[in-house]
Parts: sequence; C-alpha cells; structure tokens
Amino acid sequence: MKIRVGLVDDHQLFRKSVSLMLRSLGYEVVVDAGHGKELQEKLTPTTVPDIMLIDVEMPVMNGVETARWLKQTHPTVRLVALSMNDKEHVIMGMIRVGCCSYLLKDIAPDVLDYALREVYYKNYYNSEINDSNLGKLVIENQNEFATTYTDKELEFLNLACTDLTYKQIGTKMKVSERTVDGLRESLFSKLNVVSRTGMVMEGMRKGFIKL
Repeated sequence: MKIRVGLVDDHQLFRKSVSLMLRSLGYEVVVDAGHGKELQEKLTPTTVPDIMLIDVEMPVMNGVETARWLKQTHPTVRLVALSMNDKEHVIMGMIRVGCCSYLLKDIAPDVLDYALREVYYKNYYNSEINDSNLGKLVIENQNEFATTYTDKELEFLNLACTDLTYKQIGTKMKVSERTVDGLRESLFSKLNVVSRTGMVMEGMRKGFIKL
C-alpha cells in the first residue's frame, strides 16, 4: 500500500517537480495546492494524505496557519515542513504548531524518501540522526530509561521550544548565562544532538515536551 502524500507550496514548478519525484519513489500524491486556502478548498475525504509537506512562506495562508488548521481538522495527518528558511525561530514556529519534522528544500531525494518513511512509521524524523551516529543512538536508546534529567533541564527544554532567546530563557528561569550554557550542553549530550532544533525534536520524541 502506497504512502499518500500532499504538498502545499506556492512555487508551482517546485511543487510539480517534487510531485513527480515522489511518484517515482513509490508515493501516491493525492493533493497539491499553492497555499493553505487553496488546500482547504481541494481537500476532501478521499484526498486526505498520510503526510502533508508544507512550505513555510506562502501568500494568503502561510505554513504556520496551514499546519495549525490541519492539526485541528485532520489530526491524523503527519505534518512535515519543507522550506529554504533555516532560521531558528521559524523552525520552532512550525514545530510548535504540530510539524514532526523540518526539512530544507535542498535535501537529497534519498534522504527525503528516508525521512518520509520515518515520519510515516515512527511519527517523527530528526535530520541530526544520520548514519554517522546511529550506532551511538542505538546504545543511548538502550540506556534511555537509565538517563536522568533534572527539573531544571526539563524546564529549560520546554522553554527552548518557545520564541525566547537563550538569554531570555535564563532571565525567565532566574539563572546566569553560564548556567544556561551548562543546561544546553548537558541536554545536547544526553539527547545526542548538536542544535536547539534537534534538542526540541528529541524532547518531543521522548515525551518531555507537550505542544
């Protein structure tokens, strides 16, 4: 049974190219639209996909608004952001409204294929988890329940999913910048990540962050 995919992107040529590529990889593209409003008009009970690829910057109804609407009206659809924008606050915004992965548009076809299958079968894909650290990840997952997280680390982790800068998080937690640096590095190590995005997505996967 083919995985059903939808695509929302305001660049028609890109949208058509991705649709063709997905079909060549064995997916069924059931709906595509230029923005969220058009998607609302096109989406029917027979065209609801398993996975929806969503551009961030679109006219009329942007990626955040589209993802929020999909999460409310079609909660079973797995949402994946696909964008050229790699700014941290933009990524966090898409994750907060329900995206389970954030992919850049220069992604290789085989990586996109792998990511979509991970999202379909595991409801999650973190681009920081790749072949180079899979062995370490397996070992860490085996010891996952033995890893302890302090209350301060969990508080910091949840605040990291907001628009606050690290400095603002420190102010809110009433701790020094050095303490914030320590919390961040500790979580990077425990979660096996190298960025704020990876930290938040791993926190979501482990159930530490509730959106």
